[in-house]
Amino acid sequence: MQHAIYSSLAGKRVVITGGGTGIGVAIVEAFARQGAHVTFLDIAREASLALQDKLAHLPQPPVFRYCDLTDLGALAATFAEIAHSAGATDILINNAANDDRHQLQDVTPAYWDERMAVNLRHQYFCAQAVAPAMRAKGSGVILNLGSISWHLAQARLSIYMTAKAGIEGLTRGLARDLGVDGIRVNCIIPGAVRTPRQEKLWHTPEAEAVILQGQCLQLRVEPEDVAALALFLASDNAAKCAGREYYVDAGWYGA
Repeated sequence: MQHAIYSSLAGKRVVITGGGTGIGVAIVEAFARQGAHVTFLDIAREASLALQDKLAHLPQPPVFRYCDLTDLGALAATFAEIAHSAGATDILINNAANDDRHQLQDVTPAYWDERMAVNLRHQYFCAQAVAPAMRAKGSGVILNLGSISWHLAQARLSIYMTAKAGIEGLTRGLARDLGVDGIRVNCIIPGAVRTPRQEKLWHTPEAEAVILQGQCLQLRVEPEDVAALALFLASDNAAKCAGREYYVDAGWYGA
């Protein structure tokens, strides 16, 4: 995909969570190619270092930092280090998540807490970490990644869908609390995105047919499509967009 160029993104300091794999890879590359100063966080060290090496030739190559976002102490320390070395964050993209399948009868309180930490809690505390500097500047963008899954009521994802539904509430709450300071908060809701992980889970002709039949557009959504929406919402072209959910799902209403 040839992305539009948004001059307002050049030089912006961008932090992307879960940037080393899946949709995050496309978002990292898209912002780096805009001339933004990108730092991306992940626990997938090998994949993240490979991405960093792949994009090292860019005028503003992205920088990988290992961070387990479920460890709130490590999260706070990482954001403090980023602020010290790269400056205050202008754009935060809360992308990190994991959609492990589960059955109701197998869920323990510990598993519940761990899944919420992986999929919801860190978005709040990442926002908390960048908000003071954004408030001081009177501007900033926070983009939270939700999911089409709970809108479709998909099976074996009850905790994941609870977290992703919560992200939409979180987005509206933060948009209201931070909007007075010029900070825009929005939620991106991807559909059936063709990432390597999803291809392993669903790559059969039958599954492909079910997805396409449920969509208005008979085209699979690619990671670059999600990145394109993130670029727009982070740019000054979306200056009046706040507190809303934006879908990139090819019109997926289910089979």
